[in-house]
Amino acid sequence: MVTINVGMFQTLALSVVAIYVGEFIRQQFPIWKKYCIPAPVIGGTLFAIMTTCLYSLDLLTFKFDYKTINTFFYNVFFAAMGFAASFALLKKGGKLVIIFSILAAILAILQNVLSLGLGVLLNMDPLIALMSGSIPLTGGHGNAAAFAPIAEQMGANGAIEVAIAAATFGLVAGCILGGPLGRRLIQKHQLSDQISAEQPINEEDNSKLPRISYRRSSQAAFLLLLACGIGQTLFVLCQAIFPQVNIPIHVMSMLGGLVLRLVLDSTKRDHQALYESIGIIGEISLAIFVSIVIVTMQLWKLADLALPLIIILTLQVVLCYLFCVFITFRLCGKNYDAAIIATGHSGFGLGAVPVSMATMTAVCSNYHYSKIAFFVVPLIGGFISNISNALIITLFLNIAQGMA
Repeated sequence: MVTINVGMFQTLALSVVAIYVGEFIRQQFPIWKKYCIPAPVIGGTLFAIMTTCLYSLDLLTFKFDYKTINTFFYNVFFAAMGFAASFALLKKGGKLVIIFSILAAILAILQNVLSLGLGVLLNMDPLIALMSGSIPLTGGHGNAAAFAPIAEQMGANGAIEVAIAAATFGLVAGCILGGPLGRRLIQKHQLSDQISAEQPINEEDNSKLPRISYRRSSQAAFLLLLACGIGQTLFVLCQAIFPQVNIPIHVMSMLGGLVLRLVLDSTKRDHQALYESIGIIGEISLAIFVSIVIVTMQLWKLADLALPLIIILTLQVVLCYLFCVFITFRLCGKNYDAAIIATGHSGFGLGAVPVSMATMTAVCSNYHYSKIAFFVVPLIGGFISNISNALIITLFLNIAQGMA
């Protein structure tokens, strides 16, 4: 088999091509747009399927250089999310942050209960069965790589391969599930006409916005880079002061954006056009990041999943869907913002925060924006849930070891 090394900028170019292809398909086949499937997901998945076919035929395999550029766009996006959080939004979102944090933890617990329970029924090693729970799903590939080796040390041979494959399954499932879920909630409860918290000017009123200028666009880009720099500084300080606390750098970039937003708001000047420009750059960064993640997916790893694991993961998708529709949506307010939050919960409940943001963006593009959802979901999914899930995983690893 021939291995092709794909450089960083080549990978970036492929991700952009995937976005164009996905957008073209959305325009030609409206069903994708109707069910809120994002363009990067469509185009990226097509490319991932193509590379999987080439790998399966033992012809070609691709080695992508993407981690550095991916980290950059991820942090720029989170910095933009920090800029989107005004003081009024922080006050309004406080209660939702608490509620959603609890709900994310409950879903993680249920995922582990389901995986262990079905593992017993299917006569599986409990530790292997747990590799289809919150470790790869709520946790994603990062937690799969971090906790699966611990399971192997406890005696679960092959736990790493199973966890990584399950995380890939969750990523794909999250991409597919989120959009239709959000659309169903909005249509069923007739929420499309509701005004979201701090909803920006409607598309019909775009003439009221100042024209985008070089000065405003460059200022937006510079502020985002400054926010990322502040974020990395805070990240280094936290590592030095609290070495046992693992806070992701993108959360610090979000905090950097939030700090700069509060400073700008304190000047009492109208910065709405600047915030619009920052939001646009954030959306571009998100689209590129999601496209890179999906373009570089190794779908052939799903072949490592045995039938019992496929059964468990399929039921995990059902669990996540039902939980987001009947629990998350209702307890978060049963309104438009709650529908977008539920959409985001299905994204990181199965895959990762970027999936949440991509599907939320796709749903909002069909209806209207929800600032509070775009503040709450990345904060919980990207930070708070990581902490609670780590504690939950540790508890269930010990339970599974006792069952083995």
